[in-house]
Amino acid sequence: MKPRELIGTAQIPHGEELQLFRHDGDYIILLGRNELMNSRVSGSEEALAKMTCERLRNEDPHLLIGGYGMGFTIRAALATLGPRARVTVVELVPEIIEWARGPMAALTAGCLDDPRVTLVIGDVGGSIRGRARYDAILLDVDNGPDGLTRADNDQIYAGHGLAAAKAALKPGGTLAVWSAAPDEKFARRLKHAGFNVEEVVVRARKGKGARHVIWFAAAPDASAQ
Repeated sequence: MKPRELIGTAQIPHGEELQLFRHDGDYIILLGRNELMNSRVSGSEEALAKMTCERLRNEDPHLLIGGYGMGFTIRAALATLGPRARVTVVELVPEIIEWARGPMAALTAGCLDDPRVTLVIGDVGGSIRGRARYDAILLDVDNGPDGLTRADNDQIYAGHGLAAAKAALKPGGTLAVWSAAPDEKFARRLKHAGFNVEEVVVRARKGKGARHVIWFAAAPDASAQ
């Protein structure tokens, strides 16, 4: 068996260290002993984008994606969206983008240079609380509501974070949240925040592998009432 090759490390703000490994042509990002991302496992991240795009009501939407990861979600979104769509991608850890443009450039496939894309280095919570309004907000931050990497991520999924996300959506917009596991308390929190909630189970590897969860939380649309 070929050994893992350590390619780089990155410090998460107010958190632990990430490690990027290459193994037999694949890439793996670890937090301690926890595997956060693997280039062989993309099914649920792609489903996050595709299923969100199916729910869009605007032909020229503006999407906010929280967390670049290995780029599976943004690439799937760009492949689905039209030429006048806009996608803002927010990544907290600068090294993630350096890896995307460096050792993982073939995997990135130029998505960060797509004219529809705006890249922001920072906390997605700041973009949610900004002045822009989005047709959809896609959150693949940490491991979902039950995070691993950073305590500050809890603020995104708390009640006040969900209220901010709801305010940042256009009427009828969608908040889509990826999670590695079910979370009944979070599902109730979404409903308490005033969203219409659909919970979907998806497979990690395009029909097989671990079962992940995506919540599609629709903001109310007063014009439809």
